[in-house]
Amino acid sequence: MKPVIFGLSGLTVTADERRFFAESQPVGFILFRRNIESRAQVRALTDDLRALTGRDDLPILIDQEGGRVARMGPPEWPAFPAGPAFDALYDVAPISAIEAARAHAEATGAMLAEVGVTVDCWPLLDVAQPDTAEIISIRALGHEPMRVAALGRAILDGLARAGVVGVVKHMPGHGRALVDSHLELPRVTADDAALEVDLEPFRRLAGAPMGMTTHIVFDAWDAARPATLSTVVIEQIIRGRIGFDGLLMTDDIDMKALSGTAGEKAAGAIAAGCDVVLDCWGRMDEMVEIVGRLGEMSEVSRARLERAMASVAGKRSGVAFADLVAKRDALLALV
Repeated sequence: MKPVIFGLSGLTVTADERRFFAESQPVGFILFRRNIESRAQVRALTDDLRALTGRDDLPILIDQEGGRVARMGPPEWPAFPAGPAFDALYDVAPISAIEAARAHAEATGAMLAEVGVTVDCWPLLDVAQPDTAEIISIRALGHEPMRVAALGRAILDGLARAGVVGVVKHMPGHGRALVDSHLELPRVTADDAALEVDLEPFRRLAGAPMGMTTHIVFDAWDAARPATLSTVVIEQIIRGRIGFDGLLMTDDIDMKALSGTAGEKAAGAIAAGCDVVLDCWGRMDEMVEIVGRLGEMSEVSRARLERAMASVAGKRSGVAFADLVAKRDALLALV
């Protein structure tokens, strides 16, 4: 098995993709709007991917947070609110906000499980700052680390109740970035003491099954390399100070914050200590290059993957989707 999660080019698996995936055996797949049309189509696609790999516990990922970051949306699926809605409720009723976030996440998970998606790249544990880049501020759960951790834990719990694995992101924190890492490389100049604020939510949720890195340079820790490619940040900060021992994947290596070819970036991330590379765009030439640069997934990484997927095996709460949405909306109406 190759330590990479690949995107797909369209609504079905093409003949070329089928041959390539069968031979390379990536860890899993990630879906975007280009892969999504209807419930029946997505279910057929995810069933096909499981049959192709022969793995019932195949990680099939999506970014389904609510707000702007929702690959499944109207008219086929309802629009859901984003993180700031729960942050606002927390201001007036913290326990209600936590319950609303849990119901929100369970409803999201039920929606994903229905179509065979098993992993949601959510929750964000990035602590927002007054000048946080919009790419994070419109999604963040708050400006205070304990609040972010509490809402993040509720989201992980809600997803797990629906049988979906959550991914905490973006480790070790994206809240101080002033630019969008999809477009350029952010550099954070805060000192080590200030960065304790950013680490706190991740430390509180260090037992999460999966995590995702951020493509940011932290001058206090490694001024030469972004976190995704930094052994110092991954081993000393994420694995060490945070204490995270779950499956660690990169953010999408196609983002402009990283330089080099797809294969160079993938190999660099694995060498730095990431368990899995995330390559989202389904470009065959880049996928071939990545597979050519990567060895087999390590035994340690395999164990983390198996543990993460086993954490939700057989879980389904049975609470009706409509009831979960109604509970969430009634609580959010308290603001």
